[in-house]
Amino acid sequence: MVITREELNPCTVKLNIVSDADEVKSGFESAFRQLTKKIKLPGFRPGKVPRSMLEPFVSAEEWNEAAADEIVQKLYPKAIEEQKLEVDRTTLPHVTVVAISKDESKFEFSAKVALPPKVELGEYKGLPVEQPAIDVTDEEVQYEIDELRRKGQTRVSITDRGVEEGEVAVLQIKPLDPPADARTFMTIAGQTFPQLDEAIMGMRVEEMKNLDLSFPENFQDKEWAGKSFSAQVTLGSLTSVRLPELDDAFAQSLKTESVDDLKNRIREAIGTAKQQMVRQMVHEQLVDRLMERSQVAVSDNMWENLANRRLSELAREQAEKQKTLENYAQENGMTAEEFAKAWQEKAKLEVERALLIQAVYSKEGMEIDTSELNRELLLMAQEFDTEPLTLLEELKQNGALDELHFRSLTRKVGDFLLSNAEVSIVDLDAQPKKAEEAAAPEAAPKKKRAPKKAAEEKPEE
Repeated sequence: MVITREELNPCTVKLNIVSDADEVKSGFESAFRQLTKKIKLPGFRPGKVPRSMLEPFVSAEEWNEAAADEIVQKLYPKAIEEQKLEVDRTTLPHVTVVAISKDESKFEFSAKVALPPKVELGEYKGLPVEQPAIDVTDEEVQYEIDELRRKGQTRVSITDRGVEEGEVAVLQIKPLDPPADARTFMTIAGQTFPQLDEAIMGMRVEEMKNLDLSFPENFQDKEWAGKSFSAQVTLGSLTSVRLPELDDAFAQSLKTESVDDLKNRIREAIGTAKQQMVRQMVHEQLVDRLMERSQVAVSDNMWENLANRRLSELAREQAEKQKTLENYAQENGMTAEEFAKAWQEKAKLEVERALLIQAVYSKEGMEIDTSELNRELLLMAQEFDTEPLTLLEELKQNGALDELHFRSLTRKVGDFLLSNAEVSIVDLDAQPKKAEEAAAPEAAPKKKRAPKKAAEEKPEE
């Protein structure tokens, strides 16, 4: 066995390994025995079938693949030992067959070996961070109330007055010159075209008008689009949107006691949502600042595995839509190569940040208790819009319970960094001022699918 070693980076070593002829022969023999072990021929006892009769049952491709596995499994550990490499056991090597030939007793392969990550943790106390002021305005509260009223809106028929802007009018338009059958259209007053809008304003139900109309090129009836003719317009019906009154009865329909109680609850809900958003943003800033003060090196294998898994998931999702990953990349203004590179860069950054977070967790001797896991499970259930027990079962089935623990760990470290940070509260005028204490709002949800196991995504503690 001949080994050539190349240092790709502080945490990745590439070994090129050329097998001895005897090792190649042994590998092919062992592979053949494994491949033919279950083959049974009439008149022969198991293990007694002549080799010449078995060989036609084994394809060259299948034999090469099995032999390669046999040789790699045997030589890779020897190569690691010979090179005295301390391997990251949580990350698999990337093996590539360079050459294989049974007749020439030739086999060569390369292995990109992952070494343990290296983290030089910078000073993580006193990190500078800007936190926006969490204020809820009266306008924000009123907007949410108006949205609630719109959800409770009803449509009422109007028969005692004429058309007003924004109301839904059903019109019958009958061409007069040349004569033709009437056609019915549903329109919103003020949003048709100037001649028709002006004509129907103030019309009452069943009222008729004769007028000259020039239909625009984008008129909904393609046959009439761009044409001009005299027509008779009849208002068939008129409806208007009616919003519920903002009174205590409306508030009580939403399970609050009064309008003031409704406003207070809305204000509180907006404040909580803002806190969640701000907390996530501040936590991200703190890890960014820590990245600037620290040195992190990871094996290529670690982030490549994560990027490849994410790209495979995206490819499956696009296939369900009868599209390719290349189509998806083009829709986002990138080539397939640019898209893959962007995901690789993102995966590398995710791994580096995860290592930093875990380094702080370990150095501070932190632990996650059951109550924190339960709290995180509730937050995840809200994020995925499901029941906590249902989500827990799904996490178990996907082998992704570590995701729950890592989220709790990340939240705990983020809160710790924030409690020890130099926080500047930023007002709307962007003028910072020192704050002795900073609020620690909840993290905003990001994902919409329950996680699946991804051992390469986060290093073990």
